[in-house]
Amino acid sequence: MRIARFIFLFALAAGIMAIPAPSRAQVAVGVSIRIGPPALPVYVQPICPGPGYIWIPGYWAYGPDGYFWVPGTWALAPESGLLWTPGYWGFGEGVYLWHAGYWGPRVGFYGGINYGFGYTGVGFVGGYWRGGNYYYNRSVSNVNVTVIHNTYNTTVVHNNTTINRVSFNGGPGGITARPTREEMAAEHDRHAPTTAEQNHHFEAARGDRSFLASVNHGRPEVAATPRSGEFRGRGVERGRDANMNRPPENRGDSNRADRSRDNNGRIRDDRPPSARSSHDASYNSRLDEKHQRETDKVQRQQDTERQKLQQRHDQERRNLGRQNASQQRQEQGQRGQQQQMDQMNRRHEQQSQKLEQRQQRENQRQEGKPHK
Repeated sequence: MRIARFIFLFALAAGIMAIPAPSRAQVAVGVSIRIGPPALPVYVQPICPGPGYIWIPGYWAYGPDGYFWVPGTWALAPESGLLWTPGYWGFGEGVYLWHAGYWGPRVGFYGGINYGFGYTGVGFVGGYWRGGNYYYNRSVSNVNVTVIHNTYNTTVVHNNTTINRVSFNGGPGGITARPTREEMAAEHDRHAPTTAEQNHHFEAARGDRSFLASVNHGRPEVAATPRSGEFRGRGVERGRDANMNRPPENRGDSNRADRSRDNNGRIRDDRPPSARSSHDASYNSRLDEKHQRETDKVQRQQDTERQKLQQRHDQERRNLGRQNASQQRQEQGQRGQQQQMDQMNRRHEQQSQKLEQRQQRENQRQEGKPHK
């Protein structure tokens, strides 16, 4: 028995060291995590920022101060044709171990965890690649069809009426799912690790104490965000405790193609309050449309810049791989790429804040005008 336990602990340490650095930071070597992660919070998916973005569901990570929430976000795939397999917590020999997520040509096993928005616990029904283009399933993905044209609508039916919010596999109260034959085969596909954009998102969440479960008690102030590492501004979604009573559904037009749903499948009207309140005399539709055009233009420019930087980083990594670069040189390259990504994200955040402040001033001036 003692020998078997030693072998398990050795395999545990080896598995942790094989995890990419940002994911490895969630499990400290030599620390036995004996308390499972909190339940997944209920939240609404932010609207997709543009074509080619794939949903990365939120999850509970682990750091020196305990579990903390990493908000769900939209991210660009390292290359076309790759899908995201989420990470998950698994229980064995009395401890919880994090299994890191990865990019691959098909979605593998992620513990049977129902992360929502197409990640039902087995496979992924939120979208697919065809001819270098990504197509979104509007029944589970929040997309604006005036911006994203590659869409389809396939209803996702849950067999059980109560959605399980358990966030770990195995152990007391955990999900009992085991990998299917297809999921086991996916383990042998060519995989790509988290991108620099995802790493930035993880580090930003880890550095914010409000994401700690000990602080937010399972109800993170920011549960999901349209862009990685951006936890303020338009589109950021708050979380709710999975054990709380579900609030009444928002009334909205159920026929709208760009409606959003939370990860329990309920419909949410994502229009701004001014658009929902047609009786408000101070509402100026032309000004609102002007602001939306400005915001969309800035977001498109930022998305293009992100895509170009991501493609450049991917090419640099491929070049280093072909050159059989040393581990030190590869780590230096990754640090340089991370710095470039951080600088770009800070610049984008400043641009968005300035635009939002200017639009707020215009709205205030408009409200100050006498009504006719």
